Amino acid sequence: MSDQPESTPSIYKRSTILRLLRWLFSARGMWRVLIVLAWTVTIIALWYGEENWRDRRAWNQYREAIEARGESLNFADYIPKLVPDEQNFAATPFLRSLILRSGVNPLTNDLFTLATDHVAETNLLKDRGHRHFTDLVAWQLASAALQHGKLEREQEFETDQTDLAARAAAAPAILEGMKPDQETFEELRAGSAREYSRYAVKYDLENPWGILLPHLAGIKGVCLRLHLQTCAELAANKSDQALADEKLMLALADSIKPEPFLISLLVRASCVEIAIQPVWEGLAEHRWTDAQLQELQARFLSYNFLADLRPPLKDERACGVQAVDALQKKGLGFIDNFTNQRQDQWGLEKPAFDVLRNVMPSGWFYREKLNFCTLFDAQTQGILDPVAKTTSPSKVASNGEELSSQLYDGHGASVVRGLLRHRLVAALLLPALQNITFKAAMAQTTTDQAAVACALERFRLAHGQFPDQLDALSPQYMSRLPNDVITGQPYKYRRTDDGQFILYSVGWNEKDDGGVPGKTLFDQSQGDWVWSYPSK
Repeated sequence: MSDQPESTPSIYKRSTILRLLRWLFSARGMWRVLIVLAWTVTIIALWYGEENWRDRRAWNQYREAIEARGESLNFADYIPKLVPDEQNFAATPFLRSLILRSGVNPLTNDLFTLATDHVAETNLLKDRGHRHFTDLVAWQLASAALQHGKLEREQEFETDQTDLAARAAAAPAILEGMKPDQETFEELRAGSAREYSRYAVKYDLENPWGILLPHLAGIKGVCLRLHLQTCAELAANKSDQALADEKLMLALADSIKPEPFLISLLVRASCVEIAIQPVWEGLAEHRWTDAQLQELQARFLSYNFLADLRPPLKDERACGVQAVDALQKKGLGFIDNFTNQRQDQWGLEKPAFDVLRNVMPSGWFYREKLNFCTLFDAQTQGILDPVAKTTSPSKVASNGEELSSQLYDGHGASVVRGLLRHRLVAALLLPALQNITFKAAMAQTTTDQAAVACALERFRLAHGQFPDQLDALSPQYMSRLPNDVITGQPYKYRRTDDGQFILYSVGWNEKDDGGVPGKTLFDQSQGDWVWSYPSK
């Protein structure tokens, strides 16, 4: 009997996919699939719940600890209180116009405006380790070119005629060129007697980095004009007018002190530096009287930029918290509002981020805020002592290195990595803070040295020469000598063979270089921070 050929199995029996589908749609298969789905959803829900609860709890604990110290993480708490116009320096018509005109300075018809692009030494700290006299002769030449209609677009004036006779001869043309500003200066002088200052800044924005501060550039512009005028007045031996302008520059600088922003502090410090330059010129040429020097000395001794740094730092921390909240609500596009880095430089485009933002646990944003604040606290920990007016460059550097290791861990900037490690906003905002302490130390050194220099000049007026040691100033000329911001020790001082002196801080490198400056007046990498005068 012959064997019967085996029948070929049907495609239904041979297909793994079809058999799987048959099993899935059977009662038994569907029941098991539902059980797996239920367990998966439950596990995901538990994970989301645990992440949200844990991160919210950690954030609340941190927030409560901060509030227990009397500090706030709410940006609104740092907004300056409203001030009646009659008591408000910033409510004077000119200063109010700086806000209304979005920073456009209405002083456009003076010598400074018309010639500033044609005078080479406009940058006060131009690659020089020592202070130098304002090139009044260059300004006079620019003024003459303007008068004769011969000031060319690319024309630039610079001279080496810094002797007193040449600068005194140039002063009248400069003072004449600044006459269009005198009515405004008088208005500001009268307004500076008001007790308070609060600019009409629009603080009620969800994005703190979107708040416009157009008045800052305008204030600095006025200080630069007053600086030029004051130097000309000193050269012309008009120290009373120079003192009045000097006080107005300092009043304008201090008018932004109540503002909670770091940029306001930096502009204020820059304006004070602008104001100190004419003081140096008057000291170098012995133009100030003892009474004027006492007034200037007291004003400079009142500054404590390291203490003034604390409120803006706390506000910066609160702004970071608010930035995380805005990032959660508005997505990656919000980054462009407070950083100059484009989204695609961080390795993720906006649509992809928005998908990730919508599926991640909301607790991750609590963790983002917590990490930003704790890293912020770690970066600012131990870097300054506002009571002693000291800072530690080495601590600033080590904190910065630790921050970099925490943020990047050897990798570049990435939105995905930043989100998964809950440090995106920290990576965006914190690195920019590393130079803030340096600039505050620079400003404090400037005012300290100016105050000591005023006392030294008062001693010279009384005794015919500068003292051999700084201790000779106390207590008659200074009740207490300020210490070096870097070391906490007295500033270095010595007489020179030409009857002058060298006064200096050891500078940011924390090394005594014997009074030898770096490439700039406040070099961040080398040399001392020196106050001295040219040899006669």
